[in-house]
Amino acid sequence: MTRHPPATSGPHGWLILDKPRGLGSTQAVAAVKRNLREAGFNMKLKGGLKVGHGGTLDPLAEGVLPVALGEATKLCGRMLDSDKVYAFTIRFGEQTDTLDTEGPVIATSDARPTLAQVQAVLPRFTGAIEQAPPMFSAIKVDGRRAYDLARGGQLVEMKLRSVTIHDLRILPSWGRWQGEALTEGAGRGGTTPSDPLRGPPPPAGELLENVTLEAHVSKGTYIRSLARDIALALGTVGHVTYLRRTKAGPFTADQAISLDLLNEIGKGAPLEDHLLPLEAGLDGIPALTLDPESAQAVRQGRVISGLPHPDGLHLAILGKDPVALVEIEGGTATVVRGFNV
Repeated sequence: MTRHPPATSGPHGWLILDKPRGLGSTQAVAAVKRNLREAGFNMKLKGGLKVGHGGTLDPLAEGVLPVALGEATKLCGRMLDSDKVYAFTIRFGEQTDTLDTEGPVIATSDARPTLAQVQAVLPRFTGAIEQAPPMFSAIKVDGRRAYDLARGGQLVEMKLRSVTIHDLRILPSWGRWQGEALTEGAGRGGTTPSDPLRGPPPPAGELLENVTLEAHVSKGTYIRSLARDIALALGTVGHVTYLRRTKAGPFTADQAISLDLLNEIGKGAPLEDHLLPLEAGLDGIPALTLDPESAQAVRQGRVISGLPHPDGLHLAILGKDPVALVEIEGGTATVVRGFNV
């Protein structure tokens, strides 16, 4: 079995995990730490390899969970602020207090929409909208998590928040999909689920029990709230029965590895086979190539002047190594975030 030497200065980069349903994000990060420890990496609290994630997924959700290692953890905040893409199924006729399958039913309706009615209402939820987050969420209300208050029986009034829905469309499962995992974009190393994206559309006027949508959303968007509000706009109630994140920032489902592949790393499989570089989390940010003298100045936090580059954020590199994120304005670069690589 191959064992890696203790690492305090590396590795630096991203493991993209295809988080399974039933596992919390914190538990997923713990699984990464455990496997790295078993592989021989130094995971001590002080001086060891740092690990963090780039965007919480509810235990009942699955899909893309970026896990940052080493200096890439300095980019977790940027990942939290990035756009996300989700596929989700709404079941009409029942609303639960958690807005998913975990909570008890609190409202029912006999009304069901047609596919055409669903399509007609989606533009109302595209663009800049306001939504009330679920009571069962991690948002703090008077210093306490909303889900703690809700579990204690307290009725929590959630304030509206502004979010942006960049794109919202019906997936061609034609509303008949019952919530199996998507075949397209499934993570590497997992089982192959049934394909829900085949078959003709339902007859015109057929009433739907479920509909499957894809949403490209800004940070802070709650898919459970979006599903609730879409159902209400259709004159019924509903809740999310399946939720899969297919993209987080620049990372997609086809880059994600299963827990089985993660466990293989703990048994000695090469980490580098699955580790994406630190700069993969900075897709779309132009590079600023430095010479050794300029790189040393940037590492010391000094400004660099006389640059011909356009204004904006750049990734300063020396050779292939990331040195810092810098902001260029008027030909002068100032350090935003340095990397100790």
